[in-house]
Amino acid sequence: MAAVSWKEILLLTGLVVGCYWNSLSCGFVFDDVSAILDNKDLRPSTAIRNLFLNDFWGTPMAEERSHKSYRPLTVLTFRLNYLFSELSAASYHLLNVVLHAVVCVLFLRVCRLFLDKTSSLVAALLFAVHPIHTEAVTGVVGRAELLSSIFLLAAFLAYTKSTGADHSIVWAPIALTVILVAAATLCKEQGITVIGVCCVHEVFVAQGFTLPMLLDTLWQVLQGKDGFPYAVLQTLLKLIVLIISTLLLVIVRVQVIQSQLPVFTRFDNPAAVSPTPSRQLTFNYLLPVNAWLLLNPSELCCDWTMGTIPLVESLLDLRNVATLVFYTFLGLLAYHSLRYRHSSAKIVIMALCLIILPFIPASNLFFPVGFVVAERVLYVPSMGFCVLVAHGFKIVSHKGHLKKISWLMIGVLLTTHAVKTFNRNWDWESEYTLFTSALKVNKNNAKLWNNVGHALENQNNYAKALRYFLQATRVQPDDIGAHMNVGRTYKNLNKSKEAEDAYLVAKSLMPQVIPGKKYATRVAPNHLNVYINLANLIRANESRLEEADQLYRQAISMRPDFKQAYISRGELLLKMNKLTEARDAYLRALELDRTNADLWYNLAIVNIEMKDPSEALKNFNHALELNPRHKLALFNSALLMQESGDPKFWPEANRRFLTYVEEEPEDANGYFNLGMLAMDANENEAAERWMRKAIDLQAGFRSALFNLALLYSQSKREIDALPVLDELLHHHPQHIKGLILKGDILMNHKKDTRGAKTCFERILHMDPTNVQGKHNLCVVYFEERDLPRAERCLEETLALAPNEEYVRRHLSIVRSKMAAMSAAGQPLSSAEGATTTAKEEKVKRVIGGVEAAAEGEEEGRGADAVGAGAGDEKNVRKSSAKSLVGVSVDKSESLDSSQSDKRTKGKSTKEIKDIEEKRAAALKRLEEIERILSGD
Repeated sequence: MAAVSWKEILLLTGLVVGCYWNSLSCGFVFDDVSAILDNKDLRPSTAIRNLFLNDFWGTPMAEERSHKSYRPLTVLTFRLNYLFSELSAASYHLLNVVLHAVVCVLFLRVCRLFLDKTSSLVAALLFAVHPIHTEAVTGVVGRAELLSSIFLLAAFLAYTKSTGADHSIVWAPIALTVILVAAATLCKEQGITVIGVCCVHEVFVAQGFTLPMLLDTLWQVLQGKDGFPYAVLQTLLKLIVLIISTLLLVIVRVQVIQSQLPVFTRFDNPAAVSPTPSRQLTFNYLLPVNAWLLLNPSELCCDWTMGTIPLVESLLDLRNVATLVFYTFLGLLAYHSLRYRHSSAKIVIMALCLIILPFIPASNLFFPVGFVVAERVLYVPSMGFCVLVAHGFKIVSHKGHLKKISWLMIGVLLTTHAVKTFNRNWDWESEYTLFTSALKVNKNNAKLWNNVGHALENQNNYAKALRYFLQATRVQPDDIGAHMNVGRTYKNLNKSKEAEDAYLVAKSLMPQVIPGKKYATRVAPNHLNVYINLANLIRANESRLEEADQLYRQAISMRPDFKQAYISRGELLLKMNKLTEARDAYLRALELDRTNADLWYNLAIVNIEMKDPSEALKNFNHALELNPRHKLALFNSALLMQESGDPKFWPEANRRFLTYVEEEPEDANGYFNLGMLAMDANENEAAERWMRKAIDLQAGFRSALFNLALLYSQSKREIDALPVLDELLHHHPQHIKGLILKGDILMNHKKDTRGAKTCFERILHMDPTNVQGKHNLCVVYFEERDLPRAERCLEETLALAPNEEYVRRHLSIVRSKMAAMSAAGQPLSSAEGATTTAKEEKVKRVIGGVEAAAEGEEEGRGADAVGAGAGDEKNVRKSSAKSLVGVSVDKSESLDSSQSDKRTKGKSTKEIKDIEEKRAAALKRLEEIERILSGD
């Protein structure tokens, strides 16, 4: 048995790189989207243990929609890729190419066990370049095949060392074999089939038995003429160990999937739900179809489901001839390999077991799978095919007159396969190129038309996508998913009526509920989303909310564990102000999935609506325990802590806002709220820095501009506040609080009574009943020494606010001054003493108003955050509930120059209660569902 040389390793590696280097430019396509882009198990924030609790796609194994594919070691390699390069597709493809090269080298090492040096190298070279492998190598999810093959070949190599020089059993290699088989199975389920390969090798190669010899030995034992030979007993002992190990792995695997098979529909595998004999004839016909793909990989297709291969419905169908030819050829090879002991028979039997045994789980012959044909599952079976080709090449090349022809043919075969593989890689560059290339091979698969439509939809080319979706409905009129796609696309094109009609067609295709029978056995759970999509569409009409609720309840009645229905219904009930029912809906969803951070977040929003902030904070914290970087939970929980008014919460609120801006560095609201927190804590420098950052990100940010100006005013930097106020009024010319603050600064610090007068007059032009603006204009008249006008102005103000004592007091001061001046014979237009007195009063009033605003009544701590996981009709694996958004609240409406009596260092109980009430009122930021404010 010759070892593998470095030259051979370099040759194989170079050939693999030459064939697959262009795959590095490919993106994530087809199943990669679900396994990589949408799989939370790849993220460092997800606990490692989740990899061993969820399926290959990140879905909990207990959920019905789970694919039941348990491949935690493969997902672990995806996670390592994410750790080093996050979602850079090139690194994932590079690792796949490296793994394929490793498989090729290991395969060469296995071939050396029963082929000569030249033939084994030919087999390995053919395996390296075979085009059937592009799906397994260039498709990132094909890594399951690559990893499983590595452990499968390593397990087989380990087992071949289990026989000692004296034909005794060496147990260490057997133990290693069992470990490697378990690893192979944790990469992909078919890895367990290597046990069968080891058994065949032990009996027919290592021990040299033939089928006649085994039958004869068994017959002798049954007749009592002889016992089992020692070699046979040793073989039986080793096989028993392997078989018991296999049974244990199977039992564990069945426990993992909770004794449930995944739910597939007739669209995934039409033959699986067909009657006899159509089901049997079709499944057997698929065997020669797969064999033909190995022999002639000229027309490859990424998806062979639905109508790709029409059902074989009759014994008279000519395709049955292909099935007979295939079985005849297979029978002849098996007869040749099992009857004789020569080396050729041993080569053939090993080739056949490599072809047949790893293919059995995907053959549909023993249990249905979710596809008709899948090129990636031929990765290991192609090893046996390559061995057969190499063995045939060896036989032909040893005939002198055919030697040159055989070498020429093998050279042409390797070259054409390498070119085909290289060109095939380009098909995997994007979803659009992949699915359009598939349509060239097969136009009868509605799923392909749908997938091209999805690719166009991702490019926002809805009009063109609609044409493909409509074609899918023509190819497969009863395809529920195609009609759902049509409905969603019409909705994206703002054609609500057509969208509703399409959803209704999809709904009419749903099977009727049969009492006492599980709905899941008749339709894919994702098809139930037609009720969700239709309800989401019609609930935009306020008059149809009850109709939408009826659809949600219908979905729940069909499947009581349909989590998405509870989530969507909870959102609707919140919109209908049925808070208790909304809470109950979310609690029911949490019973089904307590690991969903979005659900805890949505429940917290309901708690806020129910005026239970403490419970809301608990549920926000639950969401953050599950996902420490849940953006909306970070933002809204920090906002809740900030609005509580309790300083003990402020450090944690600050930390959460900081984490939020790390996740959303372009969201000005995060920086604004950091600034508000700093203002609360009297950290003026930090507050200024955060406010400036918010304004830089969002020009004209109303709340940030006003509160920055207010901060300058509080810090006795009134002159710095003026340009900020000018910017505020440039973007928001009707901002009354800004005009009041600007007028105050102009009059008291710039001595610009004319500018102040303009500000107050603008306020009264917008709101003639504004007491604050009216009073301050009266003060301006007093400053201008126009006492009669000031008197009339104050009288008008008192008429507007008869209960305001400060207005009455100021009017009294003005009248007293006027009387004194009249008695002294002075003109009423010159009143120095009265001016000073009134000015002092006025200064108190205006500044008092500003300080009152600074005592916790600043302008709104707005949120532009959007809801978590809005229901995605395009891809159900992305679906979640639309959450509510924070509505920003203007909290500085009380910038009132009349509130000087509230400018005390110690507040009365009533004043504290008033402030707390104002803080509580700020929590009413959820008045309108799905409304996003710009930060005011």
